[in-house]
Amino acid sequence: MMVEPKIVGAVVVIGGGIGGIQASLDLANAGFKVYLVEEKPAIGGVMAQLDKTFPTNDCSLCILSPKLVEVGRHPNVELLTYSDVQKISGQVGNFKVRIKKKARYVTDACVGCGLCSEACVLANRLPNEFDEGIKKRGAIYIPYPQAVPMKYVVNESQCLFLKNGKCSQKCLDACPSNAIDFDMKDEEIEIDIGAIVLSPGYDKFDAKVKGEYGYGRYPNVITSLEFERILSASGPYDGHVLRPSDKKKPEKIAWIQCVGSRDSTVGNDYCSSVCCTYAIKEAIIAKEHEPTIQPTIFFMDMRTHGKDFEEYYNRAKDEHEVRFIRCRVPEISQDAETNDLYIKFETEEGDWQVEKFDLVVLSVGFEPGNSIKFMAEKSGIELNEYGFCMNSEMASLDTSVPGIFACGA
Repeated sequence: MMVEPKIVGAVVVIGGGIGGIQASLDLANAGFKVYLVEEKPAIGGVMAQLDKTFPTNDCSLCILSPKLVEVGRHPNVELLTYSDVQKISGQVGNFKVRIKKKARYVTDACVGCGLCSEACVLANRLPNEFDEGIKKRGAIYIPYPQAVPMKYVVNESQCLFLKNGKCSQKCLDACPSNAIDFDMKDEEIEIDIGAIVLSPGYDKFDAKVKGEYGYGRYPNVITSLEFERILSASGPYDGHVLRPSDKKKPEKIAWIQCVGSRDSTVGNDYCSSVCCTYAIKEAIIAKEHEPTIQPTIFFMDMRTHGKDFEEYYNRAKDEHEVRFIRCRVPEISQDAETNDLYIKFETEEGDWQVEKFDLVVLSVGFEPGNSIKFMAEKSGIELNEYGFCMNSEMASLDTSVPGIFACGA
């Protein structure tokens, strides 16, 4: 008599953005044991970086923070942050997943006081990834103030002591709980689970690829996510709308749509689906911050597909005086003395115009991240022609491998 394989009543969720967090909470509340694996030092993903959400303009962290707390305290959820999946084997109902927990060089004794970060000899000298590099941090840091877990991490590739053994180690003296341990090592664990949920998120398009827009060369050409951090009260400018070059308030701001989306020249023929609406949101919020700002959105097609999104678009035009110009901007030039920007564009009537702006925001699209390709190799799931998880129109969460599901971006 053939013995039925044992079905394991646990699930691993790979990716700690809002999609992975919600999936973990739903599964945990249904009674499953959940392992939530996140490669970064804290969960929250891109949503933690956003200022507001469309179409209600609610505070992003006001929505996210309660979920961060709930998933961090849920008895059925085990958080594995700063961890990478190394291997996936088995079949539906009985998978084995090997996970590497990277050394963060800070123990659970950390109380999150931040004294170590202030004492770090590299404090305010290294780019802060959470603020898209606009703000600086030290080699020991916490990703953002509401981070879960509320525990600092040492960047191994940046810490002077870990790199070359030469540092005054002021962080050790500053820590009141002796939580810093430079002898900490990476650790590998293996877990048995019955199903896998992939929520690896996305990579934003590298705007430097579109050299005609001057990103990386012109200081006042920024990406949409950088502008989100500028808008945020916890951001680099404390919520004041300022342009990076001289920290002055911009009077005219332009948004350029479809940067890295619907563009065969960069290999991304698809629409990223949210860029139109988030640009509208950013224009509205910028106007609320500074009523004198004149926002202009240059677009190919306005794709506000979603509940109340078209109404949101109409409100932007009628109530907030957001100007919409239908065209594909060919290039941006800069005044070398003032850092002001000039956009040359063709109107729908066929006339060419040049207009000056103080700040330009590039609405960058989504691309599949390296983690998606890595997960596909490890799990055997199929990817579509663009590199995202292949799924069925009738079962949007299913992948090509039974027992492995996908969610999120």
